Amino acid sequence: MLMPKKSKYRKSHKGRRGGIATTKLSVSFGSFGLKALAAHWITARQIEAARRALTKYTKKTGKVWIRIFPDKPVTAKGGEIPMGKGKGSVDHYVCNVKPGTVMFEMDGLTEELAKEAMKSAAYKLPIKCQFVKK
Repeated sequence: MLMPKKSKYRKSHKGRRGGIATTKLSVSFGSFGLKALAAHWITARQIEAARRALTKYTKKTGKVWIRIFPDKPVTAKGGEIPMGKGKGSVDHYVCNVKPGTVMFEMDGLTEELAKEAMKSAAYKLPIKCQFVKK
């Protein structure tokens, strides 16, 4: 799974998810892309599940690019721990995705096959997505 090798601070504030994307707006590397239509935290597990769904269709011909990276740590405390006693330990990493961000790109496939692959990858993600072409 994706996670940062090293970070300046181990834990971070929660922050807010608002706004629209200003970067990663168009398909840059491949011919087809999967664009987010809403703001959400995408976990490293969800990115990996979508990547597996995409590579299933590529066989040995296509190529997949992942344009997002989970670099935000999310902390969690144990089940029956009372309030207080500080912040919990890092549980997993997420990527803050804004509407308009191109998350995945593909190349080396026909449009029909790429559309089907992106649709199966979109099922793995917690937001509505749109298939886009270059």
